[in-house]
Parts: sequence; C-alpha cells; structure tokens
Amino acid sequence: MIETAQPTNGWDAINAALREHYGRDSRWPDWATQRPYNLGGPDPLDAIRNYDHDEPRPHWHMVGCGLSELYDKTSDIPDLSGWGIEFSLRVARDTEDAGPPIWAAVLLQQLARYVIAERPFAPGHTIHVASGIFNDRPGQAENTPTELAALAFAVDPDLGTIETPNGSVTFLQIAALTEAEYAAARGGNALTVLSRIEQDVPLHIVDRTRRSTL
Repeated sequence: MIETAQPTNGWDAINAALREHYGRDSRWPDWATQRPYNLGGPDPLDAIRNYDHDEPRPHWHMVGCGLSELYDKTSDIPDLSGWGIEFSLRVARDTEDAGPPIWAAVLLQQLARYVIAERPFAPGHTIHVASGIFNDRPGQAENTPTELAALAFAVDPDLGTIETPNGSVTFLQIAALTEAEYAAARGGNALTVLSRIEQDVPLHIVDRTRRSTL
C-alpha cells in the first residue's frame, strides 16, 4: 500500500493569504516546532511565520499556525477550522535586529496554550500579563523597561478572516496595553480603546518603549 502525504489544506490557505497581502513569501525562516503538538510536542503552534515590513514603521509581522486545522478536518464544526483563529503579532523592528524577537514567539505559544486549556480569545477580549513577557532576557538588568502590562485582541486589519476547506479562520491580532489602557479597556470597552490607541500606534505595532496614550 502506498502512503500519501498528509493534506495541507489549512497551511495552503494561510500561505495564500499571506502571499496575497505581501505579494511574496517571507524572507525569514519559519520558527517550527521539532515535534508537532498532535504528536506529543509541548508547543500548540506548529510554526510561526515571520515577515519583515517597513510601513508604517519597520516591524516584524508574526503569524501563528496551529490553532486552526492545518491538515485534515477533525472537528465536528464544519464552518470553523479548529478554534477558528490564528494569532497575529506586529513588533517594532530595529536596524540591528538579527531576526524576530524570541519573546514574541514565546508569547504566541503561551497564548496558544491558554486557548487550548481555557478558552479561545475573540475581538474585544483583554488579559493582564507580567511585564517580563516582553523581555528577551527575563530577570536581567539590561532589559528595556516597559510600561506594557496587558494584551487586547482585534481582527487583523490586513488579513481579516479567510475561508479554508476546513472552515473559516480569523487572524486575531494581539495589541499590547499599558496599565492605564488596560483599566480603560475592561468592561467591554477594549475595541473603543484600541481605536483610540491606533491613532498614535498604527497597526498596534508593539514597542516596549512606548508610553501610555491615555
């Protein structure tokens, strides 16, 4: 019996959406897990796609792959692929960066674990986090001080929602908030607060050095 390759319908749809937006494939390697989660690996995201972009300011655009069904359709909900979301994160890029920041990949994997263990995020949700999550060297003095202390979620304005053979997938962008912004966003006000923040922080590019906009 000849074995056939595993279907990659979900992968193909995500790749097509990124290629349509950027007009090219990424110039940077994916960050892929050594052992997929469905085979006992520790990280829910099979890979993180990394794009460099210069507008509206130099930044990394990182897209998680693993909360939707990348291969065969296995869930019982026909119009939703897996959890129905994939995370999107934009992080300020410096000229001396050798590649995307490690802390951002750690954050994406931690949020994916939360989704699987607790509940999926949706536009307008918020969550408080330790400020150390934004540092590449936790606990060390040379880390850049930051006022960022929480996260909020909105639909990625460039990638939106796509339809795949396994159901729909919404690219859920992660925005970073200061304590004051988080306080204002709670109670169902997150999307309003994010709209205000975006006037000063286009595309919600995460910059660890930024001050509160409120």
